[in-house]
Amino acid sequence: MSKKVLMVVTNHTTITDDHKTGLWLEEFAVPYNVFKEKGYDVKVTSIDGGEVALDPNSIEDRPEWKDAEAELKDTQKLSQDDAEGFNAIFLPGGHGTMFDFPDSETLQYVLQRFADEEKVIGSVCHGPSALVNATDRSGTPIVTGKKVTAFTDSEEKEMQLDMHMPFLLETKLREKGANFESDENWQDFSVRDGNLVTGQNPQSSRSTAEKVVEALEN
Repeated sequence: MSKKVLMVVTNHTTITDDHKTGLWLEEFAVPYNVFKEKGYDVKVTSIDGGEVALDPNSIEDRPEWKDAEAELKDTQKLSQDDAEGFNAIFLPGGHGTMFDFPDSETLQYVLQRFADEEKVIGSVCHGPSALVNATDRSGTPIVTGKKVTAFTDSEEKEMQLDMHMPFLLETKLREKGANFESDENWQDFSVRDGNLVTGQNPQSSRSTAEKVVEALEN
């Protein structure tokens, strides 16, 4: 039986009136290809369903990403049913996730089920914004006491977008009890703590996906 991976992406498209955002393409396409190359079944969903907007700054004409991009033309809306039947969930980033991942009751439900059933949870860059409100059945944040990384406060400030974010991701994860680890800005850095895998930034897309594979294969 091939492994099944659920990918969940953002539908949020604006930071400010003049600053568009969305899904960061590399953080989706590279892991998608890693999973497909392993022969995994991949289901792509989004918070609201339908066509997924890309962050304009992330658009690259990469032939090897075309199959992944095609998956974004008409995504299924994430549902509570998606808590069943998958071995792993993967959450790519993009600033859009900061606005629709943390407060999605459906995503929080799915993550709680994955955590309680000790399934693999992977996320990269701003994707870990989904984890800030995620808890296990007992109400404990799933990042408490875990080694975690994500887009750092320093990287956010370097992009000069920190003042437009609903919160700073590194700070919030630390507040939830995560043992936050990071490398220099824009370096490939990812960590695995058991079944929880996180990556720091777009440059970490491949290594994060490979650690998800490692967790699935072990």
